[in-house]
Amino acid sequence: MDTNPEASNPPQTDRTGSIDIVAHDPKTDEAVLVMNESRPWDGSDERLHDLQERFNCYVSFLLDGEFAEWNPELAQKRARIELRCAHIPDERAIELLGKIRDQLAHQEIDVQVVVRTHQ
Repeated sequence: MDTNPEASNPPQTDRTGSIDIVAHDPKTDEAVLVMNESRPWDGSDERLHDLQERFNCYVSFLLDGEFAEWNPELAQKRARIELRCAHIPDERAIELLGKIRDQLAHQEIDVQVVVRTHQ
């Protein structure tokens, strides 16, 4: 995947308003927005709210013209938001992610969850 280091941000505590990585996946010819999540899932309302707010930020970036201004060529491609987790999401997070995926499918935005296991 071709990544754009200019769009990568260092880890921070409150990352609600930032996009971690913007990349092009040449295999699928999709624009990929990566959301990194290293914290363990705790099932709390606050944690789910944070996740929802981060997705809202990503979707706003894609749909409100900011992405098209930032990279007009990449913005023409089909979009995918990829949540990369260090831990398997808990039941409440999985339920929320399913709802988010269903909603974004109407906007032709794919959502994928990738759990990176440590060896």
